[in-house]
Amino acid sequence: GEGLRYHINEGHAALLTLTLLERQLAGHTRWDVTDEDIEAVRQQCIFTTHTPVPAGHDKFPESQVRALLGEERTELLRAAGFLEEGVLNMTRLALRFSRYVNGVALRHREVSQDMFPGYPIDSITNGVHAATWTSEPFRELLDRRIPEWRRDNLYLRYAVNIPLDEIREAHARAKQTLLEEVERRTEVQLDPAVMTVGFARRATPYKRANLIFSDLDRLQKIAHHSGGMQILFGGKAHPRDEGGKTLIRQIFEAREALGDAVKVVYIENYEMAIARYLVSGVDLWLNNPMKPLEASGTSGMKAALNGVPSLSVLDGWWVEGHVEGVTGWAIGDREASDPDQSSDVDDLYLKLERVILPLFYGLPYSYAQVMRSAITLNGSFFNTQRMVMQYVRNAYFPPGAGEAEDTPVLRQQRETVSGV
Repeated sequence: GEGLRYHINEGHAALLTLTLLERQLAGHTRWDVTDEDIEAVRQQCIFTTHTPVPAGHDKFPESQVRALLGEERTELLRAAGFLEEGVLNMTRLALRFSRYVNGVALRHREVSQDMFPGYPIDSITNGVHAATWTSEPFRELLDRRIPEWRRDNLYLRYAVNIPLDEIREAHARAKQTLLEEVERRTEVQLDPAVMTVGFARRATPYKRANLIFSDLDRLQKIAHHSGGMQILFGGKAHPRDEGGKTLIRQIFEAREALGDAVKVVYIENYEMAIARYLVSGVDLWLNNPMKPLEASGTSGMKAALNGVPSLSVLDGWWVEGHVEGVTGWAIGDREASDPDQSSDVDDLYLKLERVILPLFYGLPYSYAQVMRSAITLNGSFFNTQRMVMQYVRNAYFPPGAGEAEDTPVLRQQRETVSGV
C-alpha cells in the first residue's frame, strides 16, 4: 500500500521483504528484478538489528530454503542476489531491502557498523515502558510530586527535586514487598537492613552470572567487613543452552559454600511478575556481560525508574546512562577488553568493598542521592516514549531531501540506494 512502513525487528522477520518484492513484481517476469524494484521495496522498510551475538543472525543453506520456500521463491532470491555461496543470510536480506537501519544503543551502532561495513547504520537506544516498570511506591510518590510524569516521561527529570527522605521511604516499601515475595516463593527470609544485590537475565555464558563468585573467600571478607550483603538471582536458561544450565548449577554451588555469610537466593520460574518486584526492590542492580555482546540491555533501565543504581560493565545502554558515582558505578573502563576477565573481577570487588558498601551503610543519604539521580538522569531518557518518538522522527517519517533538517547518516542512507 502507498505510504505503508514495515518495521523489521531482527533478521528473523526478513522474509517480509520477499513478499513485498513479489507484490512489486506482480505481472512482471519473476526473475527480471531491477534496481527500481528493489528500491521500491527499500522505501517501505525499516530494519532494527538487536544483537552482536552471531547466533542471533540466522543463516540457512539453499537446500533448506528450497524445501521450505519452494522452487519459485528460491529462484527469486537467487535473481535478487541473495543466495551467497548457497546460503541465505537473513540479516543481509533485511539490510539490503531497508532504507533505514539502526542498532539499539550508541555502542551497538559502532559494533554493528563493524559487522556490516557496507551499510549506513544509525542508532536509537532502547527504552522501557515507564508506567509498567515503576513500582507502586514510586508511582504514588511520582503521582504526588510530578503528576505529569505518566503523560510525558521527560518530566521524570524533575525527580531531582524530590526530598531524599521520600525516595528512601518509597524504596524501603518496594524492598519490603520484594522480600515478602521472595519468602513466599522460596521460604528464605532476608534482612531488609542488609545491602541486597539483584542480577536477573537469561542464563547464558556471555552474561557471566557467576562472575561475582570468582573468589568466594574475598566475597565473604568484603561482606563481613562492610555490614553484610545478600544476592538475588533470577533467569532461565534456553533448554538447549548447556553453558547456561552449568551457570545456574554454579550459582547453587556458591550458595551452599557461602551459607549465611552471603545469602544467595535463586528465583526459579523467573517471569515478568517477579521481575517487577526484583528491579524495584533491590538496592543495587548488577550487570557484567562480556563486552561488546550486550546490544542494549533493559533491566538496568527498569531498575533506574525505581531509583536502583547499576553496577555494570560499560557496554550497551550503560555507556550512555553511566555517570560514575552519580547514576551508579562502572566495572572496568570502556576501552579495555580483557580476554581473561580478571580485571573485571577485581574491579567488581573493589567497587563493592571501597565505594558502594561504605556509602550504603555509612552515608545512606549520599546513597539516596545516587538513587534519585538514577531516576532523574536515566529514568527520564531510557523509556519507550522517547524511543518511539525517535523512531517516528528518524525512521518512519524522516525529513526528506531539501528540508531544513538533515544529518550525515540520513544523507549517507539516501546515497546508498543501490549497489551495496
